[in-house]
Amino acid sequence: MYQIAICDDEMIALNKTEHMLNVYEKLHPQYSLSIQCFTNATELLDKIKGNDYMPDLVLMDIYMPERQGMEAAKELRKMGNECHIVFLTAAKEFALEAFSVNAIQYLLKPVSREKFFPVLDKILSDLEDDRRKYLLLRSDGRIHRVPVNSIVYCEAQRKHQCIYLSDGSQLLLRMTLGGIFDMLSDYPEFIKAGIAYIVNLDHIESLNAQWMQMDNGMKVFLPRGTYKPLKEQYFEYYCEENSQ
Repeated sequence: MYQIAICDDEMIALNKTEHMLNVYEKLHPQYSLSIQCFTNATELLDKIKGNDYMPDLVLMDIYMPERQGMEAAKELRKMGNECHIVFLTAAKEFALEAFSVNAIQYLLKPVSREKFFPVLDKILSDLEDDRRKYLLLRSDGRIHRVPVNSIVYCEAQRKHQCIYLSDGSQLLLRMTLGGIFDMLSDYPEFIKAGIAYIVNLDHIESLNAQWMQMDNGMKVFLPRGTYKPLKEQYFEYYCEENSQ
């Protein structure tokens, strides 16, 4: 499912954009869209800052009360948010400035399906490709675009989960280990090792009954009873990879 935010203080324009998205979803059943509407940019930014919301795409007007769309887009980028941004606006003069916030597109109102739908085609196709390669993870108040193949292992640490990356860095996440595993469920290289670890089999250098030696130099000690099933999963995965 893709999270799409519409931010526009004009209710007629906001409702029209939402309607076009609903029509697009019916015409493209391969995509599942979750649409949220905001009538001002402050409301949108507050929800993102509060760790409650991580939109994949923001469709935003520029002229709005309190905080204009361009200002909001710059704040999103300062927060480390790399979501796709499309401006839907009647203002022509900000087109060049839109490039400074890496906006995907700048569409002048009134926006037609003929112009809007090809933009959605491109964005959703790119998002599909990214989901196969990257995870968007929130840590330390910032959103990080993490290559899946750089994740060595994850460890449960009380209220936090720690992700260890191949470059030696770490990310602390406020989510459950089960939630992380759900995000990685499409990747066969990730398996659970007991209740405290998720391991990337591609990063295991050696394995014995006591620990796993990872290729980032770290050693992960195995919980009791996990060695045998882990070894079987490792060799099953290794054999499948080499038979392709």
